Amino acid sequence: MASTDHEERPERPSEADGTTHLFSALGKQIKALREHAGMSQRELGKVAHCGEALISSMERGVRTPQPEFLIRVDGPLDARGALAAAADDVREAQAKSRTRHPDWYRGYASMEAQAVELHHYCNQTVHGLLQTEDYARAVFTYRRPLLDDATIEKRVSDRLARQQIFEHWPSPALTYVLEEVALQRPIGGRAVHEAQLRHLLRMGCKRNVELYVLPTDREEHPNLDSAFNLLTPKGKQQVAYTEAQGHPRLITDPEEVRLIADRYGSMRGLALNPRESLALIEKMLGER
Repeated sequence: MASTDHEERPERPSEADGTTHLFSALGKQIKALREHAGMSQRELGKVAHCGEALISSMERGVRTPQPEFLIRVDGPLDARGALAAAADDVREAQAKSRTRHPDWYRGYASMEAQAVELHHYCNQTVHGLLQTEDYARAVFTYRRPLLDDATIEKRVSDRLARQQIFEHWPSPALTYVLEEVALQRPIGGRAVHEAQLRHLLRMGCKRNVELYVLPTDREEHPNLDSAFNLLTPKGKQQVAYTEAQGHPRLITDPEEVRLIADRYGSMRGLALNPRESLALIEKMLGER
């Protein structure tokens, strides 16, 4: 979502407790072992049942190697137990990162980690959980006022780290209502935009993810306002989260949450269904 220099954003957990050095070191070790084994990132991805881009992100310290990943690749990389031994340290670091948020954000972060359902309305850009690394970098690069390079990379890393929610099991149910105009905006240029659309097609094929594109030509719209998130933590009531011009708001009042959920349901009803939405994205790619 949008942000300003004076926004109330959560500090990156690894910046606060130093675990960023652990993740960076693990990434370098994975790269060194992979190269020593004569494997490409694509080949390691096949062994680990993940994508080449994820391997690249982990080696650069942008994404956190999951404990299960470290255990799975220890043998193929001939690490002799060194990577598997780090799994417990990574679990501990991840536990810390889920709690080291400032007061204003801690409640939302905790609930998101426990969420069984997540619903998102996106009116300006593709939602952060669905963004590719290059798309996210373009979002932070072109914003005003300008951010320095180090801050941009930290913001990108933060955003990609949150996408680990797709690796949770059991998987939460995720739905997205995306304005058609948000998909048409070529943020980052032609190549970045095309890669982002292809990524949406892949994400939309996941069993627990549904994409609904709201066409621009609809004559009615129940929410000509800001983007928002709706989430349901396990065993708790649904809450809403909004952020406008750097000002975040966690909404817990049941009646206010109900009204936002009602608007979301109306927009989903006006949108194309998931099959039609993916077909529209494919059409956008074909017209390029």
